[in-house]
Amino acid sequence: MVTEQDVRRIALALPETAEKSMYGTPAFYVRGKWFARVKEEGDRLVLPVGSVEEKAELIAAEPAKFGTTPHYDGHAIVLVRFAAVDTAEMSELLADAWRLRAPKRLSTDLDD
Repeated sequence: MVTEQDVRRIALALPETAEKSMYGTPAFYVRGKWFARVKEEGDRLVLPVGSVEEKAELIAAEPAKFGTTPHYDGHAIVLVRFAAVDTAEMSELLADAWRLRAPKRLSTDLDD
């Protein structure tokens, strides 16, 4: 099970990441663009994904891990349950979300 502290440690290890508050909860940004936010309840992480179709596939394949709320309908944003993932998987999810929001050159540097 992942904790908020695990998410913070993983996210802040990514290049040029900063933590700021969003809607009163911790959120993580790369060069001013958010890529992850802890949900108000503290048990889920809000993450952008590549497309609405990718979101639907994740939720259909693993509904115990991934979900959504009506607020995010029509948006390429998924909720990840802390209790359903380990740190390795959360690291991959955060890196993918970071890549979606980071400038191309910075993203390329991470992949090198």
